[in-house]
Amino acid sequence: MRFGSLVACNEERLAPGAGFAEHPHRDVEIVTWVVGGELTHEDSAGGRTVVRPGDVQRLSAGGGVRHSERNEGREPLTFVQMWLAPAPGFTSAGAGAEPAYEVVRGVAGPAPYLLERADASLGVWRPAAGERTELPAAPWVYAHVVRGEVDLSGETLTAGDAARITDGRGLSAQALSGAELLVWAMRAEPSYG
Repeated sequence: MRFGSLVACNEERLAPGAGFAEHPHRDVEIVTWVVGGELTHEDSAGGRTVVRPGDVQRLSAGGGVRHSERNEGREPLTFVQMWLAPAPGFTSAGAGAEPAYEVVRGVAGPAPYLLERADASLGVWRPAAGERTELPAAPWVYAHVVRGEVDLSGETLTAGDAARITDGRGLSAQALSGAELLVWAMRAEPSYG
């Protein structure tokens, strides 16, 4: 999609036993948000983790890494995966850099998850119906509705919808029902060559 540092945003659905075989990545930050079910991650650096709803998983591919993702659980799996390019000048994320991996359990609320290599932060907003929040005042804001309905400047967004916002100072969102919203605030736009 090439918006700010966000390169891609995919919503994936995997039946029990299904998955993505081992495949390579390089020079990208991969952030995964599990909506429902359990995601089993394995990578070439020896990492193996089960990621559940409310957890943020980050894989910094650096100079290259291979990984697989599977649904080894009994329930259907739904997750949103977002790819971000490293920020300009962040040399440790480029060619030859060591891959890095982490899972942060139970992310929610006003404290955003910081993705330093991409000069971006991810906020998770879980409002009750009628609740309103101001969106970040960042050069690029990407808001993705995971659940429920949200009013954004007179536009109704439902699960799976997203908004790309430039210079959104003073812009707010209101939940029309109980909702879950992923909001990226990005301060840098990488050069895509």
